Amino acid sequence: MANLKDIQRQIKSVSNTQKTTRAMKLVSTAKLRRAEELARRSRLYAAKMNQVIAEIAGRIKCNKVGGIDNRCFTEIETPKTVDVVFVTADKGLCGGFNIQTIKTVKKLLAEYKEKNIKVRLRGVGKKGVEFFKYNEVELFDSVIDLSSKPDKEKADKFIEASIEDFKDGKIDGLQIVYNGFKNMMTQELHVLKLLPVDTEQFDCNEEQKSILEIEAEDDEKMLDSLVNRYVQYAMYYALIDSVAAEHSARMQAMDTATNNAKDMVKILNVKFNKARQAAITTELIEIISGVESMK
Repeated sequence: MANLKDIQRQIKSVSNTQKTTRAMKLVSTAKLRRAEELARRSRLYAAKMNQVIAEIAGRIKCNKVGGIDNRCFTEIETPKTVDVVFVTADKGLCGGFNIQTIKTVKKLLAEYKEKNIKVRLRGVGKKGVEFFKYNEVELFDSVIDLSSKPDKEKADKFIEASIEDFKDGKIDGLQIVYNGFKNMMTQELHVLKLLPVDTEQFDCNEEQKSILEIEAEDDEKMLDSLVNRYVQYAMYYALIDSVAAEHSARMQAMDTATNNAKDMVKILNVKFNKARQAAITTELIEIISGVESMK
C-alpha cells in the first residue's frame, strides 16, 4: 500500500515545480516580445547593410569596379585556417535550442578536419563554452554574459580580432553559427559565411538600379570600413536573433513542462485517493473483524 504522506509530498513537490515553470514561461514570453521587437528593428539596418555589400560584391564580380584588390572579396581556394564563431545561451531549460547549435559546430569541425583545415573555435554563451571545454575541445576565444545581454560594443570588440586576422592573412575564413528566431513556435539554425564575402551568390544585372556610387579613388578605405561594419553588425544581429530564439524555445519548453506537471498532479491525486480509500477500507475491515470477534 502506498504511503499517503509520501504521495502528498510528491503532489506538493510537483505542484511547486508547476508554479515555477509557469512563472518561467511568463517571464520568457515578456522577454520574447522585447527581443522580437529589437530584432525586427535591427533587421531593417542589417538588410540595408547586406544590400550595400551585395552591390559592391556584385560589381567586383562583374568587373564594374576597377583598381580593387581586397582580400575580403577574394575567394581563397585552399584555406589553411578558419575562425568558427558560435552563439549559444548562457542558461538552460530551453529544450534543444543549444544542442542544435553544438551539433552543427561539431559537424563543421569534423568536415574541416577531413580537409586538413585548422579551426580556431570562438564561443559565445556559457552552455556552448562549457560543453566544448568538458569535451576537451580547444577554444581559441570565448565570452559569456553576452548572448543573454547583447551589447554592441562588446560584440564589436569580440569579432574585431577575427576581422583583423583575416585582413592580415592569419586566417582564411570566418563563419558564424547560431540558432535564430523564425516565429513564436520555431527557431531556425544559421550557418553564415562572413569572410570572404561570397560574390558567387550575386548576379550581374546591368539594369539593376544602384543604391550607391563608387569612385575608384577612395574604394579601399570605403570597402575596409564597410566590411568592418558588415561583419560587426552581423555578429551583433546574431546575438539579438539568438536571444529572441532562446526565449521562444524556453517559453515552449516551460509550457510543455507545466502541462506535464499538471498531468502528473492529476495522476498523483488519483493515486492518493485510491490509497486513501484502501486505507479506509482496511480500517473498516479491522473494526468489523474486531467487533465480530467480541461476540
